[in-house]
Amino acid sequence: MNLSGVLFFPVTPFGADGTLAEEVLAEHIRQGMEHGPGGVFVACGTGEFSALSEAEHARAVRVAAEVVAGRVPVFAGAGGPIGTALNQARAAREAGTDGLLLMPPYLAQGPAHGFAAYVAAVAAELPVIVYQRGAVVLEPEAVVELAGLPGVIGLKDGLGDIDRMQRTVLAVREVYPDFLFFNGLPTAELTMPAYRGIGVELYSSAVFAFAPEIALAYLKGDERLLTEFYAPLVRLRGKVPGYPVSLVKAGVRLRGLDVGTVRPPLVEVTGEHLEELEALIKTGLGLAAS
Repeated sequence: MNLSGVLFFPVTPFGADGTLAEEVLAEHIRQGMEHGPGGVFVACGTGEFSALSEAEHARAVRVAAEVVAGRVPVFAGAGGPIGTALNQARAAREAGTDGLLLMPPYLAQGPAHGFAAYVAAVAAELPVIVYQRGAVVLEPEAVVELAGLPGVIGLKDGLGDIDRMQRTVLAVREVYPDFLFFNGLPTAELTMPAYRGIGVELYSSAVFAFAPEIALAYLKGDERLLTEFYAPLVRLRGKVPGYPVSLVKAGVRLRGLDVGTVRPPLVEVTGEHLEELEALIKTGLGLAAS
């Protein structure tokens, strides 16, 4: 599957009454598509995957598939209890998406072969990128086993253990050279120099959701953005748990699209932090335009 460039992870908009705002989601994705992302990942972490009902998830995925209309691959989030993950996978397949980003199952943990069975069941519905984060910490040999399962096409790393990832990349590519690896850390641009050093070029860009101009300028090699935009953004992100999502949604609102607020347990960005974010966006846009 051809995934390249900046990968777009849209937020999930909610209306004033708290319900899914499908038309706003469609507009959000339309605006993002104007900047040429290499793929769209809907109802994933930035899209508040864990806060969506199965019905909301299915509607959000269908909206994304309809707006993108085959121009780039569309992936949907899936995960949690096996029954829920399968329902989400089937809804995504029926909507016409290209694959799934498989989140870790909640609470229940088993041995490596148990997790492999979980992944295999979901991958029978659609191609799967496994998300390594939280309780899912995989040894290189376990990833080799997963890479050999039908339908498993990639691994997204949300741990940031470069030593583990280097050993994993080497072990997997020796057997499966076309297997995909992604940097899935929040504000991934800041750590991309390290990931590129171990052969991982793909990454998810939360910034693309609210400032695609900045994300594309970084992709073209503007290293000034690392010190003047991304590093300060990471410092701001670390001030409150949940800000990796809340800041993105606030950024979309600051750029003129009312996508509503985040759902609990996430919290809204404070007024002081919102001012910091607005100033950072202004700085980043200035650099991108220069």
